[in-house]
Amino acid sequence: MLTRKQHELLMFIHERMKESGIPPSFDEMKDALDLASKSGIHRLITALEERGFIRRLPNRARALEVVRLPDSMNPSLGGRKARFEPAVIEGNLGKVASPPARVSSSALEDYARPISIPVMGRIAAGTPIEAIQTHSHTIAVPPEMLGAGEHYALEVRGDSMIDAGIFDGDTVLIKKQDQASTGEIIVALVDDEEATLKRLRRKGNTIALEAANPAYETRIFPPDRVKVQGRLVGLLRKY
Repeated sequence: MLTRKQHELLMFIHERMKESGIPPSFDEMKDALDLASKSGIHRLITALEERGFIRRLPNRARALEVVRLPDSMNPSLGGRKARFEPAVIEGNLGKVASPPARVSSSALEDYARPISIPVMGRIAAGTPIEAIQTHSHTIAVPPEMLGAGEHYALEVRGDSMIDAGIFDGDTVLIKKQDQASTGEIIVALVDDEEATLKRLRRKGNTIALEAANPAYETRIFPPDRVKVQGRLVGLLRKY
């Protein structure tokens, strides 16, 4: 059983995440519940966490996961336990939203925090490897490196894109999309089996996947064999 304030805070967090994809700041939660200080919000969040309604994600500011909603919100279930698909916000995992027109200084500071991007495995820039794998971990990326939309990251294996400044071991940042313009570097899925990082060229009724290394040949396919999985928007490298 939740207290009135606990229920109000849970619903405020849930509605804000549905509306904007960004969890509210502590100042926003304090104002919404008309509390005198943020310490009261800390106590309410701790209570919600202890009761299994929310979960705080480690090492991320304002990172919350709504685990479940009160059963009373689902009267049509006739007393059965509500099935709720968790709405996960981990710095709005992989997604970048535009900042609101009016923000407080604290909210603007939160917006500027790094974004958590899911790393979806390895991508071939050379010898083909298997298609994109499932989410393995996340990395923090400055929001100025990303535009609006959904993003993911891939670890590069191979040297076919070295003349484009992409080396073996780099991590590429990809905007998720299924269309791209000729000349853009994309993640291409060939025959639903092979994922590769190449420059897209359109030649008549064919699609060319062009390497950026003279040691590799350009590969040409009919359009139905190639699916665009995303477009390169950034790169991270460790020295």
